[in-house]
Amino acid sequence: METIRKPVVAGTFYPADENNLRDEIEQLLSEVEIDEHFENIFGIVAPHAGYKYSGATAAKVYKLIENKNYETVIVISPSHREYFAGSCIYEGDAYQTPLGLVKINNEMRDKFITGSDSIFLGNHGHNLEHALEVQVPFLQTVLSDFKIVPIVMGDQSKQYVYELAARLVDVVNEKTLIVASSDLSHFHSKQQADLLDSGVEQSIADFDYEGLLKNLEFKNCEACGGGPIAAMMKAAEILNRTNSKIIARSDSGDVTGDDSEVVGYLSAIIY
Repeated sequence: METIRKPVVAGTFYPADENNLRDEIEQLLSEVEIDEHFENIFGIVAPHAGYKYSGATAAKVYKLIENKNYETVIVISPSHREYFAGSCIYEGDAYQTPLGLVKINNEMRDKFITGSDSIFLGNHGHNLEHALEVQVPFLQTVLSDFKIVPIVMGDQSKQYVYELAARLVDVVNEKTLIVASSDLSHFHSKQQADLLDSGVEQSIADFDYEGLLKNLEFKNCEACGGGPIAAMMKAAEILNRTNSKIIARSDSGDVTGDDSEVVGYLSAIIY
């Protein structure tokens, strides 16, 4: 019997009904105007709030990979509810959303964990985590016939970020996409959030993942998925994919009209 990771935020972060979910994502994608096409996209940064708040920002980057020929998508998420050392790859067979099942690439998953002390199989961080789950329906809409490697980082210390980056280098190929799931600052005024979030934006635009990690450590900026972003960028650098572009940045106040306490969102590509 297959072990399936069932959806836990369907009905809250996104619609639980298959047709409503498909319609919402397709509507978000239809509103995106593409000014520039990119080949050889190595990875993307995408936000993970409820689609009502961050869906438009996510759609702008997912539109850029629509119908591309990726066989495996490695989704790297922070852990919001559970601390553990290192990174946990889901030990089951598939992730499920209202749009159906996405199988795990077992062969790539096994390569990740072989000989690693900090990357392991399990359920740690997966059971209740929204940051990984919300990426999957977007992937199911823009891609076809792909598998995933779902990774949750329980500790984003530099040693774990760099270990994950080294493993990414070992396992990816030209038909692999990496998704780094991250929101930005939380519950600051719009003005303060803009100051904090512009620092993350600048680090990605400058391809400066070391600066990003340092600024996060000293709280000069906020990004709950800073580790996933840095791991993806370091792996890209080793593989000579050192172009980056910010696709969009927004905050929850753009939707709610309340600028007193906002959450920041960003989407970007590494190519």
